[in-house]
Amino acid sequence: MHSSCRVIMPEETHHTGEKPCKGQVLLDLVCEHLNLLEKDYFGLTFSDSDSQKNWLDLSKEIKKQMRTSSWHFNFAVKFYPPDPSQLMEDITRYYLCLQLRNDILSGCLPCSFVTHALLGSYTVQAELGDFDKDDHGSDYVSDFCFAPNQTRELEERVMELHRTYRGMTPAEAEMNFVENAKKLSMYGVDLHHAKDSEGIDIMLGICANGLLIYRDRLRINRFAWPKILKISYKRSNFYIKIRPGEYEQFESTIGFKLSNHRGAKRLWKVCIEHHTFFRLVSSEPPPKGFLVMGSKFRYSGRTQAQTRQASALIDRPAPHFERSTSKRYLLSRSLDGG
Repeated sequence: MHSSCRVIMPEETHHTGEKPCKGQVLLDLVCEHLNLLEKDYFGLTFSDSDSQKNWLDLSKEIKKQMRTSSWHFNFAVKFYPPDPSQLMEDITRYYLCLQLRNDILSGCLPCSFVTHALLGSYTVQAELGDFDKDDHGSDYVSDFCFAPNQTRELEERVMELHRTYRGMTPAEAEMNFVENAKKLSMYGVDLHHAKDSEGIDIMLGICANGLLIYRDRLRINRFAWPKILKISYKRSNFYIKIRPGEYEQFESTIGFKLSNHRGAKRLWKVCIEHHTFFRLVSSEPPPKGFLVMGSKFRYSGRTQAQTRQASALIDRPAPHFERSTSKRYLLSRSLDGG
C-alpha cells in the first residue's frame, strides 16, 4: 500500500519520500532541509483521532505513534526560548518569528493594538527593508497579515513606525520582534482544557517557568517548577504535588480532570518535557519520585543548557536564506518538495 510522509513547514510543504523509522530521523531531515542547526527548540506535531495536537516522540518509531497510513506533520517551535537573544544564529530566530506570527494570527498569542503595530512594523522592515516612497506607495502593507482582526488604523500605524527604521537590517528587525514578543503573557504557553476539583472549566498552561492556571482567560494561579514536587496522572485525572509554603507543614496535592485518559497523559508528557528541557542540566532520569505511574516515558533530547553549549560550538558562516513575504506565507501556498 502506498503511503506518504508530508511535513508542513512555515513556508512550504515537504514530502520526504521514504518514511523514516524514528521521529528524530524525520526532524533531522526537516532541519537539514531548512539549514537549521539549533533544532532542539523545534518539534513535529500531528493530530490524533480526537483532532488533538500531539508532539511526535522523537525517540520512538513513528509507525507506533500513527494510526493512519498517511503521515502529516507540522514543524513547530516546541520549547520557546525565554531569552531569544541567546540563540546563536539569525536563521533560528527567523523560524521563531514565523511561529510567533502564526501564534498571533491564530489568537494563541493575544496582543494589544500597540504591540500588534510594533511587531507588524518589524515584520515589514525584515521583509521589505527601508521604506522607499517610490517603491512602496501609500498602501504597501495591506498584503501583510498582522492581527486576527486587522484594521486600516493598524496598517497606518505599522507604516508610521516602519518609516522610522531606516538602516535596520532584517536580522535586527527580527531580534526586535522576538525581544518584544517574549514579554507577552502567553508567549510559549501550551494550553490544555481541564476542570478543577469543583468541576469549573479552566485552562492549564505549560511554559518554561512552570504550570499556569487560567479561568475566563485570566491567570488565577502559577506553580513554578521548583514548587512542584511530583506530577502524575491516573485515568483522566492529572495531579501535581506542591512543596509546603513558608508557613505550611505538609505537602498538598491538587487534582484536575481532563476530557479523557489520553488528554491527561498528553498534558503529563508536555510537563515532563518542559521541566526537563528548561530546569535540568542533562536529560538523565529526573529525581526519584518526580515521575510516577510507573511510566517509562522521559524526555530524551538535549536540555536547554546542553543546546546552548552545542550552539556555542557552531562554527560556520551565517547561512544565507530567503525571507518569505507574509502574503505568500500566510496564504499557506504549498511548494511540494521532492
